[in-house]
Amino acid sequence: MSTQTIPRGEELVELKLVKYHLVASLIFLGAAMLAGLLMALQLVHWNPLQGWELLSPGRWRMVHTNGVAYGFLANAFLGALYWVVPRLTLHRVYSRALSWFIFWAWQAIVALTVVGLIWGPSWQTASWVQELAQRWNLPMSLGAQGLEWGETPFWIDPVALLGLFLVAVNFVSPVMKTKGPLYVTLWYFLAAFVWTFLTYAMGNLLTEYHLTGTSAGAVGGLFIHDLVGLFVTPLGWGLMYYFVPIILRKPIWSHGLSLVGFWGLAFFYPLSGIHHFLYTPIPMFLQYGSVISTIAVELVVTTVIINFMATVWGQGRMIYTNLPIRWFYTGMVFYFLTCLQCALQVTLTFQKLIHFTDWVVGHAHLVMFGVFTMWLFGIMTYLFPVILGRPWYSRQLAEWHFWLSAAGVFVMSADLILAGVFQGFWWASLQPWDVSITGSQPFWVLRVFAGLAMFGGFLCFVWNLYKTWCEPAPATATAAAPA
Repeated sequence: MSTQTIPRGEELVELKLVKYHLVASLIFLGAAMLAGLLMALQLVHWNPLQGWELLSPGRWRMVHTNGVAYGFLANAFLGALYWVVPRLTLHRVYSRALSWFIFWAWQAIVALTVVGLIWGPSWQTASWVQELAQRWNLPMSLGAQGLEWGETPFWIDPVALLGLFLVAVNFVSPVMKTKGPLYVTLWYFLAAFVWTFLTYAMGNLLTEYHLTGTSAGAVGGLFIHDLVGLFVTPLGWGLMYYFVPIILRKPIWSHGLSLVGFWGLAFFYPLSGIHHFLYTPIPMFLQYGSVISTIAVELVVTTVIINFMATVWGQGRMIYTNLPIRWFYTGMVFYFLTCLQCALQVTLTFQKLIHFTDWVVGHAHLVMFGVFTMWLFGIMTYLFPVILGRPWYSRQLAEWHFWLSAAGVFVMSADLILAGVFQGFWWASLQPWDVSITGSQPFWVLRVFAGLAMFGGFLCFVWNLYKTWCEPAPATATAAAPA
């Protein structure tokens, strides 16, 4: 085949889609971070919106979690997929029109989820809503569902599932046209398209309408964990297997270890979700199995970390000089620490101390912001100059973004993990509940300032992006982009 018949990467990628998805993700991230700050301020009695029902922290806590998962992460991943998949397959996505429909439909889904979480309980008391629900035998709740991480209103779930199905169709099509062996990145992507659809359906439909008691608890635990492990993790690691070798300009150190990481994730991760409900009536053999699987995941993650550390070996200075690489490898270190911490906290002995404490909250922030958000910030730091055809407006602002984000999430996670240990000992000593609340105040105050640092880093990034966007493109700029 002559080189003229091979499409160039920029001819296959719809740059506007990449750009729009990344911008939408930043909008939702900003809203979600503000919601998280509102919840943090409530705990230290500094809530400036006290008494406003629609802005109550209980409702905005759900906006915080769902906004991050479906508004920020999903949009950022979609933007990255539109960049990566056509370049690895040498084929366009299934349909440009479908791509734009998915973009606008997904923004509507996330926006309506926020509306349902905030206004749903108020609508529920309306007589016309009750009459409609009785006539069509619909669930009465127009607001949040009573499932952790599955709070999206029931009327959103079928639409969200349709959206996930269309996403799979759009991206699986070019992969199916590919001749020869697939990059490990595409392995992760294909798995994520299937797993995400099934995980969302399992968590939002089975536990709400078909299962009860310990069965619902067991499946709910699987959903909570699989949303991270089978949606976020394969897409995140898949993107790392693409961007790190591209920027370093060298292949990944070991293809064999990359396969160990993929199959280890596929085998062990789905079995570990019940560790969210240790010491419950769920059968003990399932609890024991989840503990063993979680520890096994840490061993699998170690092989992946070794693979990437060996890849950068000899080019370690790039972690200092190249900002995207610094974001990526900082996230990898946090990922290793997260999984190591998880392997400890899921043991039954450890659970006696930290169950239901802020330790778990610190763990969640370390993985969702310290790992996947850091990776996506690195991808954006790499892509926006290429898409806009001009360098970043300010390297200093980019540095502030990194250090405020990395230091902020490290301090917040360490603070909450330590708070969890103290809370566990207070509860174990059978002191009054107020003792743990009063003792937690210094930790919660520090969390507020750590969160403000993270939000400050986000504002540095947004301002830097705005100024870069407004800068006139260099006269020599072309539409060509790196591979």
